[in-house]
Amino acid sequence: MSSKVLTLILVTWFFAFTAHAQVSFGLRAGVNLQNISGKNLNGADLEYDITTGFHVGLNAEIHLASDFYIQPGILYSSKGAKGEDYITGKEVKWDLSYIELPVNLLYKPSVGLGKLLLGFGPYVAYAAGGSVKRKDAKDGEIEYKNDITISQNTAGALSGTYYMKRLDVGGNMLIGYEFAKKISVQLNAQLGITDINSRIKDYANDETTFKNTCFGISVGYRF
Repeated sequence: MSSKVLTLILVTWFFAFTAHAQVSFGLRAGVNLQNISGKNLNGADLEYDITTGFHVGLNAEIHLASDFYIQPGILYSSKGAKGEDYITGKEVKWDLSYIELPVNLLYKPSVGLGKLLLGFGPYVAYAAGGSVKRKDAKDGEIEYKNDITISQNTAGALSGTYYMKRLDVGGNMLIGYEFAKKISVQLNAQLGITDINSRIKDYANDETTFKNTCFGISVGYRF
């Protein structure tokens, strides 16, 4: 089955399901504290620093039963990290922009005048852009490729071109509170499980891995 047919089936199923379910919609925006964890070319742990970003988007809450909901969403989210480049030794800051599709199972029991928010679930994200800033050197760029050569990797680091994969997949967790007037505040945690670093196909000993990690706080409003 082609991806287009599968997408059409899923979209049709979603609208057919929501037409008969209790659904509400909301806005969400907030601040990200983001980093990239993993290993460098020789397998040593990355020691990158946290950077600040943001997220903004829409979500829906589909009532399942009692206090349980499914919460799909679409977000624009900035991620990245800063640290010393393994090849050049220069300080580099990576800024990555993603279109993100989270789907959370949400538990919303009544607590006080509002509702407690507890949720978890997967996300899929697609890199929409990115940039690189280097200390004591010209700014660079990010190119999205699944596979590169060792010469591309070395030349890229020297010239300021870094290679990443577009697709990121991981998991979410959230805890928060929705007030009586439908305004909510929540803490978010996110851990990527896919390696977003381009694979060096002609270097068998490449141990590089890059995985997005993120913590944040959001403010939301439900219609």
